[in-house]
Parts: sequence; C-alpha cells; structure tokens
Amino acid sequence: MPLCVTFLGTSGAVPTVGRNTAGIFLAREGENLLFDCGEGTQRQMMRFGTGFTVSQLFITHTHGDHVLGIPGLVQTWDFQDREKPLTIHVPQGRRRTIHTLVRSLGNDPDFPVRVNEVSPGDVAYRAEEYEVRAFDADHDTTAVGYALVEDDRKGRFDRERAEELGVPVGPKFSTLHEGEPVELEDGTVVEPEQVVGDPRPGRSVVYTGDSRPTVETVEVADEPDLLIHDGTFADDRADRAGKTAHSTARGAARIANEAGAKRLALVGISSRYAGDVSDHLTEARSVFDGDVVVPDDGDNLEVPYPQA
Repeated sequence: MPLCVTFLGTSGAVPTVGRNTAGIFLAREGENLLFDCGEGTQRQMMRFGTGFTVSQLFITHTHGDHVLGIPGLVQTWDFQDREKPLTIHVPQGRRRTIHTLVRSLGNDPDFPVRVNEVSPGDVAYRAEEYEVRAFDADHDTTAVGYALVEDDRKGRFDRERAEELGVPVGPKFSTLHEGEPVELEDGTVVEPEQVVGDPRPGRSVVYTGDSRPTVETVEVADEPDLLIHDGTFADDRADRAGKTAHSTARGAARIANEAGAKRLALVGISSRYAGDVSDHLTEARSVFDGDVVVPDDGDNLEVPYPQA
C-alpha cells in the first residue's frame, strides 16, 4: 500500500524563486491529505501533478504563509463543481479565522466545509487503518503539529506451520489470519497464535509545522518513518531561531535522534539561504545518523513499511 509525500512548499515565511510557502501533500492508497496551504499551493498541485482530490486539510497555525492559499483553492474546487465535503482541521480558537478565509471572496462555496478545532493530544481524524494526531508545537502563536500513524498490521502467516498442523489450503488460512480459530475434520482446533506472528507496526509521518524543538514531537509517534521538521535556520542564525520560535537544522536533528526517526526532512527554509542548504545538511548530519534531506519543491518521498 503506497504512502507518498510530495513537498509542495518548502520555504519559510517569504517565498523564493525556487521555494513556495508551506504545503505538504500526502497520498495514501487513494486518499489525499493536505497539510498547510500557503499562497500558491493550488498552482504547486497542478505543477507537480498531485491532483485536487483532497478530503482533509490540516492547518498547523494561521500565519499567512500557511493559510493564504485556502481562498483560491476553495474557489477552484467550487469552479470544478465539487460536491464532497471538506474538513479543515485547525488549532483551538482559530475556527473564525478559517471561516473568514473560506468566505473572503464574498460567498459560501457550494460544497460543505467543516472546520474542526483540535487541541494537542486530540485525534484530529480517524480513518479505517490510521489516525492523524495533533500535538503541541512551540511557535509564537497557537500551533499544533500532526502525526499520521497507521494501525499495526497483521502478523505474518506461517503457511508451512499451518499445513504441518493439518489445516487445508483454502479459506481456513484466511480465517486464521483474521484472528479466528478453525476446527479441522478430526475435531482438532487450531488457534491463530499457532500460525500467525506478532502484529507488525504500520508507518508514521510526523510534521511539526513551524516550531522550536519540543519533547511532544518525540512522544507523538514511536520511531517515525519520516519526520518533517522546521529547519528554518542553520547554526549561523541560532539566536534568530530562538527569538522567532523556529528551529535550526541541528536542533531538528536532535529531535529526530530522540524520536528514533528513520528519516528527517527539513522544511521552512529561510529565504536568506537562497539555493544553498549545504550548512543545513552538514549540521543535521553531524547529529543525526539517519537519512537527512532538504527537499526541493516537487520532491517526492515514498514511505516504506518498517522491516519486521
């Protein structure tokens, strides 16, 4: 089951020629989620071929570089005769701001728009096989991060062992794999735990939005497969990072280590670094042993299942 992240916008507050404002597109088995929606996000969606079929929009905070793309995207959906509801998840107390943005062109869209306020610790969205959790971000306004965490998968089915126990090839295999015992013709009962291994972890993607490094990022998911973290500044602007409630690449890498993350993607890159992110990479890699990337707009990252 594919899980793919497309980076629509990787700049800080000010866009550059090469980087748009914040936007993360996550596609999982036919369902598309959008995290933040800076100005120009819909153009990025067209440019990088993600399509517009988004069911859930998750906003980390309501600074302009994270929300100013909402009015244009909503209008485009209206022009496309969208009928399916849209849910926009926002930090507690920001419902009115989002309602105002959605209606900023003077009319309500012809499709339902629901605004869901979330607090740290809430499950913002529950789907059949995963959930999106909100966690506390440390920015200079009310802000949350989000973690997509899949449910555990079934354990591996030991076909050889099942056949040794006399289970005939066929539907009884599926019954056992679903966690139900089966009775053989001689009356013997085979229990699932005899032929099915321990549950295997699903995948997880954590996105901080704009934030200083926080322990909440470490705690929201167990060893995330991908941590997308604020990496606005390199060490040369560490003081600036603290004052503006952002992170350095090194600070993000420390969090990635503490969280046991497998990969770290640094986003929110300040325009002062233009196209040169070599210091970000060097500083993060000096701390974090996993894979570190500073993605460009349009880059895709596939998130594989953990080895188990």
